[in-house]
Amino acid sequence: MKMQMVHIDLSTGTIDTFSVEEGVARRFIGGSGLGTYFYFKYSRPEIDPLGAENPLIFMNGPFQGTGIPTSGRHQIVSKSPLTGAHGESDAGGTFGFHLLRGGFYGLIVEGKAEKPVYIVIRNGEVSLRDASLLWGKDSFETEQMLKEEFGGACGVSCIGPAGEKMALIAGIMHDGPHARAAGRCGLGAVMGSKNLKAIVAGGTFRPGLFDEEKVRALSKEKHLLFSQKLAGMTRFGTAGGVSLAEEYGDLPIKNWQQGSWKPEVLSITGEAMADTILTENYGCVACPIRCGREVAFDNIAGAGPEYETIGMLGSNCLVNDLKDIARAADICNRYGLDTISTGAAVAFAMELFERGIVTEKEIGFPLNWGDGKAMIRIVEAMGKREGFGAILSLGTRKAAEIIGHGAERYAIHVKGLDLPAHDPRCYKSLAAGYATSSRGACHLSGYTYACERNATYKDFGITEVLDRAIDDGKGELNVPFQNFMGVLDSLKICKFPILACVSIDDLLTWIHGVTGWEMTREELEETGKRIFTLKRLFNSRCGFTKDDDTLPERILHEPRGTGGAADTLPDLQKQLECYYAARGWDEKGIPTYEQLKKLGIEEFAL
Repeated sequence: MKMQMVHIDLSTGTIDTFSVEEGVARRFIGGSGLGTYFYFKYSRPEIDPLGAENPLIFMNGPFQGTGIPTSGRHQIVSKSPLTGAHGESDAGGTFGFHLLRGGFYGLIVEGKAEKPVYIVIRNGEVSLRDASLLWGKDSFETEQMLKEEFGGACGVSCIGPAGEKMALIAGIMHDGPHARAAGRCGLGAVMGSKNLKAIVAGGTFRPGLFDEEKVRALSKEKHLLFSQKLAGMTRFGTAGGVSLAEEYGDLPIKNWQQGSWKPEVLSITGEAMADTILTENYGCVACPIRCGREVAFDNIAGAGPEYETIGMLGSNCLVNDLKDIARAADICNRYGLDTISTGAAVAFAMELFERGIVTEKEIGFPLNWGDGKAMIRIVEAMGKREGFGAILSLGTRKAAEIIGHGAERYAIHVKGLDLPAHDPRCYKSLAAGYATSSRGACHLSGYTYACERNATYKDFGITEVLDRAIDDGKGELNVPFQNFMGVLDSLKICKFPILACVSIDDLLTWIHGVTGWEMTREELEETGKRIFTLKRLFNSRCGFTKDDDTLPERILHEPRGTGGAADTLPDLQKQLECYYAARGWDEKGIPTYEQLKKLGIEEFAL
């Protein structure tokens, strides 16, 4: 298949296009894999994440625009200013589809414009435009202004004021009020550092399929299966998992201190949302599930909070008013803040306030647990980078370094990336998964916990739900799952329905139908390993070692005390010993030259 790319240097204004070599495309697929490959090609490990030289790469996968269910996703790759490590973030919605319709599978952005600009991609033509009138606008306003100028049949990727002011927890937003966010790793700050406000794309290009009949037949079958098996996700979205997470001891509560939160949790579930503020649901391109929530109340109308948002801005802050959570989420979406890291920062600050490490004078107002109005106020200050909010907008790790007085103990992160709303004390495989994920704490880099909750996956020999309370086998379990998730992030297909509805043979059928590649399971497995290894190698080049593969003290040594995971703690060292043995890395946790050569990436050796 032919994958057309565009390379833009904002410093010089030069724009070049090129085609990805067939061999490179097959070895890295697209999305995360190809984005990481190009990042290596265009960067150096010593690059400042907020410097002009740091590339920002938007990348589709080969499934984009094919009608394969849940394939309306794209990946953004760069060096994270939040962690100093490999950074990537995934987003759904419509932008990736419109980027492809504009004629390109991806774009590589380097340099820094002298003044704010935005990029226009239309039917293979690329140009830079003055963004002075857009600068300072929130993400909703930016989307609306660009769609009014270019018409509705286009997609917009943009930053809000938080990205412009380089808040390190700023994300890149899509689809206006529907707020499809590439939230994690602070890539909105990278975009802001380049004076790049937005990318607008659209056109009429359609990808050719090697075997359209094969693709359409399997897609039709899976479309129906997804609708049937994931009906609960359609009704309640990801927030439908809030009650079960609280019951099992997975839900973050009071900055990860508390084990249970009944009956308060009942007011912030997906079911409660459906009964109160939900107006309709929506989905990404080519998705039959439609897990997006649309809510309306008072002066709020837009995306409803998903599971992660409810966990981090709700229970983790002891806020049980769904409207307060939705208001805070709306601020995040408008200003362009990652709701996970934002909620982590608020809970962190609430604990510091409770312990007397920060005062009302420093914050500007009391910041007590459960005070939804105070939470909304501090979130807005983070989006504007004002007062104490400016410190919190740097993420909990850097904020703790600035605050001092022992604040580091209460910053719950891995490598600088705040934990998502899932607990390794509940699902033990997350311990090694978080510790070794290339971008920091990430439940989707491995997605093993699904098989400790309610899923099986026969392709990996998992025919029964795994015991979530034991460490045995959990370290090495992450290896095939991390490799596999790298493949999915490169094909660009949603992970929610995979374990329930899609086998590896299904993926191989789609790959052949789209590209003509006669891939085997072994080649697909090796491709996943190549992609994960390349990310690990990048972090090694940036100075990360096995010593950085760790978890917060609270997660390692403080039991929850109550709830469904009251007394369990993960044995991280036991898991890591098995994990490293399965990976075959050297004593410093670095891939060996022999491994790189076997995977065909020895050119990137240290």
